[in-house]
Amino acid sequence: MVESLGNLKCGENTICEINGKNKEMLMDIAVAKLEKGLVESYYSEFKELAVLLLTGRLEISWSGNKKVIERTSVFDEEAWCLHVPKDTKVQVEILEESEILLQYTDNKNTFEAKLYSPEDCKNDVFGEGVWNGTARRVVRTVFDYKNAPYSNMVMGEVITYPGKWSSYPPHHHPQPEVYYYKFNKPQGFGLCMIGENAYKTTDRSFAAIKGGLVHPQTSAPGYAMYYCWMIRHLENNPWTDRIDDKDHTWLWDKNAKIWPEK
Repeated sequence: MVESLGNLKCGENTICEINGKNKEMLMDIAVAKLEKGLVESYYSEFKELAVLLLTGRLEISWSGNKKVIERTSVFDEEAWCLHVPKDTKVQVEILEESEILLQYTDNKNTFEAKLYSPEDCKNDVFGEGVWNGTARRVVRTVFDYKNAPYSNMVMGEVITYPGKWSSYPPHHHPQPEVYYYKFNKPQGFGLCMIGENAYKTTDRSFAAIKGGLVHPQTSAPGYAMYYCWMIRHLENNPWTDRIDDKDHTWLWDKNAKIWPEK
């Protein structure tokens, strides 16, 4: 399903809760709108936490460390994200109005907290040179099973160019996933397919994707689409890669003929 958060209220705007809304996602996820001058703390005794800066400027503190971070555009700038284990307090002092994304899940592991800087985030261009460029997009990986095997979560970002497709070819995985969308213009929109159902995506909407369902996306011409993607590993079954829908694996053939055939 896809739902809009609408105009964000100050404070936390809930996307899903482990014991409540969209509980099938197995995560607590919220977007927080924070005014200049506020000081907020985030803590869970039993859950790991990732704090992603979407826009704004703030000082973030944890375990005796502090850092001023700033981001003016998710489209043009790489991510800042603090990832901490359970029982670790995170404090943010808002230096300019900010929007942050909070992702929690249960995790008994302890690990060293890490502040991912723009230089740390893996940045790939997918879909280049295939399918007449119709699915060319930027995929940023903040952390996943490869660089954070101690985590029960995955976090990344995708920039979908206007009129292009992403999460393509259609794929699925047994682990639940959440997308949080932003568009470069407030009237921007796109399309999210979840299984056999299609939903309109808009600025500050989100998709809650149950495990096993394909979920290709597209943006409308004229509008660039951003989404943060968040996956919850399953017990003894971490997410490591996508599983392409067998009906569309022919697209990977380097000699595949794409209309107009030449």
